[in-house]
Amino acid sequence: MYANHNFLSLILLIAINLLFAIITYQLILSNSDIKGSGIPQVEGQLAGEIDYKWLPVFIKKFIGGVLSISSGLFLGREGPSIQLGATLAQGIAKITHKIGVDRKIMISGGAAAGLSAAFNAPIASTLFVLEEIYHNFSTLVWTVALSAAVASNFVSTAIFGKTPVLHMQYFHVIPLHIYPYLIGLGIFLGLFGKMYEFFTINISKWYAKIKFLPQWIFSIIPFLLVIPIEMFVPKVSGGGSTLVLMIAKQSPLISILLFYFVLRFIFSTISYGTGTPGGIFLPMLSLGAILGALYAKALINFNLMPSYLFVNFIIVSMSAYFACISKSPFTAILLITEMVGSLQNLMALSFVTLVAYVVSDLMNSKPIYDEMLNNLLSPQKQSNLGGLFTINYSVFVGCKIDGKMVKEITWPKDTILSSIGRNDEKIIPNGSTVIKAGDNLKISTNYNNRGYVHYFMDKLVTNS
Repeated sequence: MYANHNFLSLILLIAINLLFAIITYQLILSNSDIKGSGIPQVEGQLAGEIDYKWLPVFIKKFIGGVLSISSGLFLGREGPSIQLGATLAQGIAKITHKIGVDRKIMISGGAAAGLSAAFNAPIASTLFVLEEIYHNFSTLVWTVALSAAVASNFVSTAIFGKTPVLHMQYFHVIPLHIYPYLIGLGIFLGLFGKMYEFFTINISKWYAKIKFLPQWIFSIIPFLLVIPIEMFVPKVSGGGSTLVLMIAKQSPLISILLFYFVLRFIFSTISYGTGTPGGIFLPMLSLGAILGALYAKALINFNLMPSYLFVNFIIVSMSAYFACISKSPFTAILLITEMVGSLQNLMALSFVTLVAYVVSDLMNSKPIYDEMLNNLLSPQKQSNLGGLFTINYSVFVGCKIDGKMVKEITWPKDTILSSIGRNDEKIIPNGSTVIKAGDNLKISTNYNNRGYVHYFMDKLVTNS
């Protein structure tokens, strides 16, 4: 605010942001594993596709995340928190000499603890690890993840208080006669979710095509562009939680909401596309809130809905928008419920979330964090050399191999289906063995081939 009236303060602010941009760029150059959200890196690590030294990543991610987020860039704190938690757990696993499954479970717990600390949402944090990272509900994983998330939430609330991150005042439940409008809201959010996914996934590729500018320029641009935003519309900057609460309280005009959406949509993709350490979790929620507010204002202006339901539409839209982009509907519903601090909207939340999820499915949308991980791995050539590596997969109901014999399935190259776990039995498979939903497949391959095998098998055993 001082920079609005003092030229020297403006020069100082520009100098500070330039310094932050240079430091952040150098950190990324020295270690590419700290780029962006950090969630794709954690997913890749637990899938056996990525590995890194924990201490350099922990230190550099922390510094880079603090500099980026404190500068006001439209980035969230949750992605770095998840990677920091997972990386610290990796370090503890190394110190205590944990390897294999034990190491992975500790990293999973660290990831859940990081998200729980960021949002005070231990149940959703646990579910995020299961639904988004593992895509199944392993007993070992969820017990450790829940324990870590609850412990992290206890420490966080003891220091920062018990007030939910997005606590809003509202006193009504959406009545059933409004639900037809919720169908339209779900379709509306699903369409815009697909657009967000497209721009976020491709922005870094578009940067790479601009050959006449050095790459370091792109890292500096968001740090400079955020200065006028903070000078004139400071509540719009940052991750977006302040903006969401402001919209819920003030109920702005449609024209102002449109301005907020365009500004946050463009600048959040610009911020993330540079690889600057920071998440898209909270920016996604803020965009969903704005879209829900726009839709609600239109209904109110046409006298189709009472104005007292305005806040309810903001809440359900955050869940639906996040779910259709991340493809994690259970996490979305519980996350918003915990962040808002009320169960009143649970039915409407679930309804709109499922509609938006179906719309995104019909448009062939992919989980955004999986797509980001694909982008990270695409330059890396998979090799068939290395030590023996075993991967376990759960067979989902209705997947491509459910009900098929082993000999009828096209398996990934250079792999062996060594055993099938069914109930409490171990089956040594042959060509005529029928794969059934709920089976646990043990696939053996070479260590350096694990990434290729994971993505091949993921398409076989899940419904994605």
